[in-house]
Amino acid sequence: MAGPMKPNNPNRRDSHQNGGDDKKRSPWSFLSIVMWAIMLVLLLHFCSSSMSRASVEDVPYSTFVDWVEEGYVDTVDVTSNVYTFTLKEDAPPLKEYLDKRKGAYGAGGWNQFVNQFSPSGSGSSSSTAIQFQTAPIPRSDLVPWLRENGVSEYETDMVTTEDYLLSAIVSYVLPMVIMVVALMLVYRYMFKKMGSGGGFGGIGGVGKSNAKVYVEKKTGVTFRDVAGQDEAKESLEEIIDFLHNPGKYTEIGAKLPKGALLVGPPGTGKTLLAKAVAGEANVPFFSISGSDFVEMFVGVGASRVRDLFKEASKMAPCIIFIDEIDTIGKSRDNRMGGNDEREQTLNQLLAELDGFDPGKGVIVLGATNRPEVLDKALLRPGRFDRRITIDRPNLAGRLATLQVHTRKIKLAEDVDLNKIALATAGTVGADLANLVNEAALRAVRKGRRLVTQEDLLASFEFVIAGSEKKNSVLTEFERKLVAYHEVGHAMVAYKQKNAEPVQKITIVPHTEGSLGYTLLMPEEDKTNLRTREELMAKIAVSMGGRAAEEVVMETMTNGASQDIQEATSIARNMVAMYGMSEEFGMMALGSVRNQYLDGGYGLDCAQDTAAVMDKAVKAVLDVCYKEAVEVIRANREDMDKVVAYLLEKETITGGEMVAIIEGRDPALVEGAYTSTRSRSQLPGDIEPPARHVHMTDEPIPMPPPPEDAPPADAPSAEEPAGGEADPSGNGPDSGA
Repeated sequence: MAGPMKPNNPNRRDSHQNGGDDKKRSPWSFLSIVMWAIMLVLLLHFCSSSMSRASVEDVPYSTFVDWVEEGYVDTVDVTSNVYTFTLKEDAPPLKEYLDKRKGAYGAGGWNQFVNQFSPSGSGSSSSTAIQFQTAPIPRSDLVPWLRENGVSEYETDMVTTEDYLLSAIVSYVLPMVIMVVALMLVYRYMFKKMGSGGGFGGIGGVGKSNAKVYVEKKTGVTFRDVAGQDEAKESLEEIIDFLHNPGKYTEIGAKLPKGALLVGPPGTGKTLLAKAVAGEANVPFFSISGSDFVEMFVGVGASRVRDLFKEASKMAPCIIFIDEIDTIGKSRDNRMGGNDEREQTLNQLLAELDGFDPGKGVIVLGATNRPEVLDKALLRPGRFDRRITIDRPNLAGRLATLQVHTRKIKLAEDVDLNKIALATAGTVGADLANLVNEAALRAVRKGRRLVTQEDLLASFEFVIAGSEKKNSVLTEFERKLVAYHEVGHAMVAYKQKNAEPVQKITIVPHTEGSLGYTLLMPEEDKTNLRTREELMAKIAVSMGGRAAEEVVMETMTNGASQDIQEATSIARNMVAMYGMSEEFGMMALGSVRNQYLDGGYGLDCAQDTAAVMDKAVKAVLDVCYKEAVEVIRANREDMDKVVAYLLEKETITGGEMVAIIEGRDPALVEGAYTSTRSRSQLPGDIEPPARHVHMTDEPIPMPPPPEDAPPADAPSAEEPAGGEADPSGNGPDSGA
């Protein structure tokens, strides 16, 4: 678990814990909060007064005097700065005002306008609901004048000093205090999330580094937790030794490498290896993703790069790990105008890599699975001095990885991790970790306390094919069609010399969309080196399902779509990349674009050449399909037997298939996962004579010669001159 970083020097304060240096905590931070609060309170008062004024109609003072003398005014509320009054219901100015408003609002708007003045919500337009106001001109005879002109009610509010102070506090002071407290809480939250800094500079600290800091005691990851990457660990161990013992390197004049680029497919453990380096070196570990540098504001990414290296230099010796560095390290071009945010961030990163002193012990580790898109200036020596490839593990690496992931798993005695490592060729560390976890979950579902070999192999099938569809129902014709399709794959693989052995055949539908599948597992670790015969055999096996559909069922289905795609991909690689076609020979027609992602390539040839290449690909597919059809026709009788047994059991092993073909009882085959090339001993089988021969180190005495035998040094007349063994087998040279 990652925890807060603690400084190596107890007398030095850490900006990640204390919120920055004291000089950053200036009084201007609090003053800025107060100013923001005052502005917000004034804005709220302005909005509230505007809303209240929107419900009152302003009239000139002269109009107010005319309406009073005409006897139209009903009530008057007198204050020091405004007169608020209402008109009588039969007053002509009120009717004129209402007619004017009604024409302006329309039917729906008029009802809404009247309801907002009606306290009861009934839509009444009484004079007591609609108010008018005017700015007063002081006069001494106000009260007698109102009384003479028939004003029914006039009043004024009595405001004391206490009421005035209370109103000011409630209206201004209290909202401002609440606003200050709220802004301070928001400020502290933003300060904690965005990093150290004072005030609201940089829009709440948006330009600060978001690096997560780890130390060895918190990560708990060392090289002991990383398996299958011995070459990568060997390259990084020198960097760790330099951090621990820089003296023996500086004596000879060597300099600490500034950076190392970890390159490999997803899931191979690049991030885990970087954490292990920090754990082994026992130094602070700054971890940040390349996407954290890119923001919508121009210049923010460059500011974060500067802040990251500034903080790292304070904590030196340390390690900076930038994951997915291709996000900011893409090759620069003129398509974006040369002034975008990503390019500025890259330029700042290049400057920082050149600027810091390697003697301080700051090492930059970058990780990517797209090294082909990185800028050349980023990869030159002096910035990223080493390029460490973390590729898919081989057989020994997969075995070591399985041993690491099963360290805390309770395994049964029948578990053979070597067989699991063989079956999982081409997988990465993340796949193996998921496989082991799925096996443990399956063991719990089955009510066991130990993980068995069957759980591990079943979890491998779950990863590649998904879980079984319990409610899927197929007709008899569909089941027979799927059975012949899958047995077609298995039969072609069994008869091919260079094909992988068949491990399992099933016609049970699975969630990954397949109605059945044939599982092939290699008997030995296969590297990326493949012969032309092996590739042709792989294509023929993929064509076996469609060949069985046409030969046996005399039809074609869409179930062979994935097989056709896989076969076409192999054949296209043989023509375009491997130089295995007669038309083009050793000519490369394409180049790899994403080596560590999908492995796809782009064509580097003309359109006419691409058309000829398609014909060459079809020729390869036709040859393999013809071979698959011949195998199906030659073994039709054996296929019928295997299909009949498969329809009954729904799932059979490769060993059971071999037993049916050889005329033995498949029910006697032991083991849930026996392949076509490794079957167990069956009852009734004749053991080879060599199993009864026992080797011994004791000398065996020679039998005494017969009485009428000639001396040993006298050659016999019947014995050849060369001293060859007696054909009868009774001579001394005929022993076992």
